Amino acid sequence: MMKQTMSVTAMLLSSIAAQGAWAQTEVNVLRVQPGDAEQAFYERVEQEYEAEHPDVDVVFEYIANEAYKSKLPTLLQSDARPDIFYSWGGETLVEQAGAGFLQPIGDMVPQEALDTFPEAALNAYTVDGNLYGLPLYATEVVFWVNTDLTEEAGVDHTQIETWEDLKAAVQQLKDAGVTPIIAGGQDKWPLHFYWSYLALREGGPDVVTAAVNGEGDGFEEEAFVEAGARFQELTEMEPFQNGYMGTTYETASGMFADGEGAFHLMGDWDYLPMRARSTSGEGLADEQLAIMSFPSVSDPVTEGGNNATLGGMNGWAVTTDAEPEAVDFLTFLLNQDHQEEVAREGIFIPIVKNAEQALDNPFFQQVAQDIAQADYHQIFLDQFLGASVGATVNDISADLAQGAITPEEAASQVQEAWDFR
Repeated sequence: MMKQTMSVTAMLLSSIAAQGAWAQTEVNVLRVQPGDAEQAFYERVEQEYEAEHPDVDVVFEYIANEAYKSKLPTLLQSDARPDIFYSWGGETLVEQAGAGFLQPIGDMVPQEALDTFPEAALNAYTVDGNLYGLPLYATEVVFWVNTDLTEEAGVDHTQIETWEDLKAAVQQLKDAGVTPIIAGGQDKWPLHFYWSYLALREGGPDVVTAAVNGEGDGFEEEAFVEAGARFQELTEMEPFQNGYMGTTYETASGMFADGEGAFHLMGDWDYLPMRARSTSGEGLADEQLAIMSFPSVSDPVTEGGNNATLGGMNGWAVTTDAEPEAVDFLTFLLNQDHQEEVAREGIFIPIVKNAEQALDNPFFQQVAQDIAQADYHQIFLDQFLGASVGATVNDISADLAQGAITPEEAASQVQEAWDFR
């Protein structure tokens, strides 16, 4: 009788345990593949949250950049969509909200948490008055500089202020037998940084907004044409490494960290990943690195664009079917303590107010100052303009670099894509 009672008790306990496991809520988070340090940070936060919420299982999945962009639209239309996914904001977020893929979360995030974010950052994840996600960090596209190579060629990167200065430095580096710039042309988007920055420099901070609103000639305005012309001035000098159109972003990143070129136009986020991608796994030491703002242009079509920055307002969006636990975890992930942690470790520049005070990394300190002092911060055009138009921006940038189209044709193609989006 005792054995039978123990057997029944064991079965009941087993059943209860099984029901508890069955009741566990899974929160799936999809992220573009970050560096090892950022992955380790997410793992720590995940474990910390799960310890406090044993009924929740947080699962991170990472996908390489290009695969992420191609896979995400399909996932959002399927039953396998993530609860939270990495987002660049912009028109792509607007399109996702319009398609019904996103969930408004403004009423689910405590006001004290919302108050920690700058209003502009929250606006980047707001569509028609509804908040669909939360910002993670702001980024700036800068020229990373290998100071060993610039000094070897007698180039003082601190004196490069204008587009003409950059071209002169490129020629001086070539004359010294140094590859001036490393570029990942195969993925195209690293090349769109040039066309986008030059459009801002030529057209001023309102040039993109005006084109989006259909003002004047839209994307066929003179500023966009001049951007293509200036970009081709550079590419005709053959500044990039041999085979750059067959080089991915990840490979280019590692090549720069291996010391194969003097400059690399890339976001501040590449600080740790480029080292991990280097042959040694260590890359260039801080003493061998510097960052340089994108040069100004003289006699722009419209004044006011030389103090604009280009980059991201990167963050997270929440999908329609996500449970409340997903929003709770997202709020936990982005709290002040965690943002100060990533600042101290130099993983990225957090967007939460005052967290940047914990930044020890001098490169990140400079980027934070650049963004704070900029007249305008433009989100990457390949994201800001939506998936279809963004793809065209990337395509025309690659075609301009290879001399396959004229600046006028490039501007016309972007306008056509915008008209038929």
